[in-house]
Amino acid sequence: MRSTNPIASLLGSSPFKPIQAHMRVVQECAGEMPGLFDALFAGDQEAMAAAKERIFTKEQEADEIKNRLRAHLPKSLFMPVDRRDLLELLELQDSIANTAQDIAGLMMERDMSLPEEMAEPTKVFVRGCVDTCAHCGKIIEELDELVEMGFRGREATKVEEMVDELNKIEDETDRMGMDLARTLFSKEDEMKPVSVVFWYQMIHWIGDLADYSEKVGDRMRLLIAR
Repeated sequence: MRSTNPIASLLGSSPFKPIQAHMRVVQECAGEMPGLFDALFAGDQEAMAAAKERIFTKEQEADEIKNRLRAHLPKSLFMPVDRRDLLELLELQDSIANTAQDIAGLMMERDMSLPEEMAEPTKVFVRGCVDTCAHCGKIIEELDELVEMGFRGREATKVEEMVDELNKIEDETDRMGMDLARTLFSKEDEMKPVSVVFWYQMIHWIGDLADYSEKVGDRMRLLIAR
């Protein structure tokens, strides 16, 4: 029979399930990104608007979970994890949804068309960053197991290995983002200067989806180390 952390059993209301629920909504929010960009490059304004609405709805849902958890997060000395660490983990997760909302908002505010040859690399980049979010979500799903095992043993090793894999995936998205930025700058003469500026910001935001996901993983590693 699996041993459990006795401290965890002292919690009247565990905050770990809501954190996992929050991450699932964050994933759903980020998961709308590929469809949004597919619609952009297909010139389908109606599909773009629908994706944007779904993203905004999911971001609001994530905010509601975050605010409820903040308001009810136990302050007990028997918490198996420092309250500040949980709040920082929650904020990092929420930054993923916030970034998705920023991307969708900009997409609908102005014409974000690109030279045709940049469409596919951009879609690949977006999918890579969303895949990073998905891998991050799998790590968060291990949080309650980590608590039960006292952040030690086989479960801790498993999560550390998952974080290592997350770091590798995020490194690949960094490479894709840099390649895409170089291609963008090579097309400067074909684009309006302001469009180059906005697309550079867009590439940065897309990369942030993966970057914040990596930071969530790093925060989980820190919880194990403590």
